[in-house]
Amino acid sequence: MQRILKIIIVETDQSRAALIEESLALAGQYELLTISDMSRLTTAISDHNPDIILIDLDNPSRDSLEELRLASAPLERPVALFVDHSDANLTKLAIEAGVSAYVVDGLRAERLKPIIDAAVARFTMFRQMRNELATTKRALEERKVIDRAKGLLMKAKGIDEQAAYDLLRRAAMDQGRKVFDVAEALVTTAGLLS
Repeated sequence: MQRILKIIIVETDQSRAALIEESLALAGQYELLTISDMSRLTTAISDHNPDIILIDLDNPSRDSLEELRLASAPLERPVALFVDHSDANLTKLAIEAGVSAYVVDGLRAERLKPIIDAAVARFTMFRQMRNELATTKRALEERKVIDRAKGLLMKAKGIDEQAAYDLLRRAAMDQGRKVFDVAEALVTTAGLLS
């Protein structure tokens, strides 16, 4: 059984909001919350924890995109932004604000479901890439600390690199800690003593 997606709709025009809600009702089963003011988005996200946000703006302003960036940064989720007119600078700002789908030529009922699917898929792909990048950066930072600790041991004990690593590994096993944790403690201690 598929989980019902929770969607926040930001639409200032009540008749357009009703059309969007109606179109979504025809496309599937969703839990909807419609707000008419972009400044309420942060509170709505906090209160309802949506799976996706749909925003319909005639002409997005820098302020509305900044509001979006501030609202969506703490809790990541896909955002589909529908605009009637755009320019390259606003498109760039929208992407930087975290928009997963930037759709020019407004919101049309028949396009809603495929756009939601594309926004969710794109968001998922980018989140996975960000997670992989963070993991890689963390591994590189850990590697630097371990290499620094090996260098300290090599210099202090007059041993080669493999022997220094073996010493770190043995200390980690004896203490029930990770090699990185032992290396970090050694580097920190060496920094205090120098």
